[in-house]
Amino acid sequence: MEARRKIILDCDPGHDDAFAIILAASHLDVLGVTTIGGNCCLGNVTKNALKTLEVIDRTDIPVYAGHSRPMVAELVTAPQFHGESGLDGPVLPDPVTAPQKEHAVDFIVETVKSVDGVTLVPTGPLTNIAAALNRAPEIAGRIREICLMGGSVTFGNWTPAAEFNIFVDPEAAYRVFNSGVPIKMSGVNLTRQCAVSRERVDEIAKIPTRTAKFAVDLLNFFLGTSKEAASLPAANLHDACAVAWLIRPELITAAPMHITVELKGEFTRGMTVCDYRHLRCETPGTDVTESPTMGFRGERPNAEAALRLDFPGFMDLLIQTLRDCP
Repeated sequence: MEARRKIILDCDPGHDDAFAIILAASHLDVLGVTTIGGNCCLGNVTKNALKTLEVIDRTDIPVYAGHSRPMVAELVTAPQFHGESGLDGPVLPDPVTAPQKEHAVDFIVETVKSVDGVTLVPTGPLTNIAAALNRAPEIAGRIREICLMGGSVTFGNWTPAAEFNIFVDPEAAYRVFNSGVPIKMSGVNLTRQCAVSRERVDEIAKIPTRTAKFAVDLLNFFLGTSKEAASLPAANLHDACAVAWLIRPELITAAPMHITVELKGEFTRGMTVCDYRHLRCETPGTDVTESPTMGFRGERPNAEAALRLDFPGFMDLLIQTLRDCP
């Protein structure tokens, strides 16, 4: 049996991030949770990560606070979905545990340098990951892969073209997608398939564990805000998809694509530009100057883009995990 995959979960909890934490802590070797300003301010998302780990009795997993804002732009948050605290709904005491004193970027760099085979799992803006790559470019060759939630093969959710995590810090996302590290992208084209309905919440409510009660409180709030803010009939557990891909790869159907990030477009800033036709990939032996349809040189696929989710299989994984948690 293969040892549990070693990961660093970089997140901005966030209701769907909380589910990502629950799944990761239950099935993967989480070396640390790092936080980034995104769904809410850095102070709140860090507190939310600590609270979630306390609910599931995993305070052995250290939490490291990272950057509070994007590389260039001002921080954009999403209180219309996650509330003022970033994790409204559950009534929880302030965390007893505290974040580590070390900055998240320092932790990422030092861990990747000292531990073989680390996978980075970012489920928020990519600022911390880009900062780590900028500080120590040599770690790119040591990262096993980056399995992220963000972007889209089709259309966005924050603007017509851009998904929230990439929109918040497109410069960081551009750095990550062009880092040379193997990437798995769970974009909103995929994560919208992870739609938890009222009927599914009622099913979870029958599980007699503290973590299941926490999950129900999260989902009840998230269902309400998803309907009110975006007319969505269900709560999309976006971030949990990236973690589920590592736990049960068969849940995800993906395709190789070249993906980069638009930085200059007036209406498309933050868009993940996905070439799934491979027209950017130069055919060996072809003189592109002689073909009007190949008048530019491009890049070979640098990522796997998730396309389809086995949602019943995902729910089986989630429900069993909630049964096994305290």
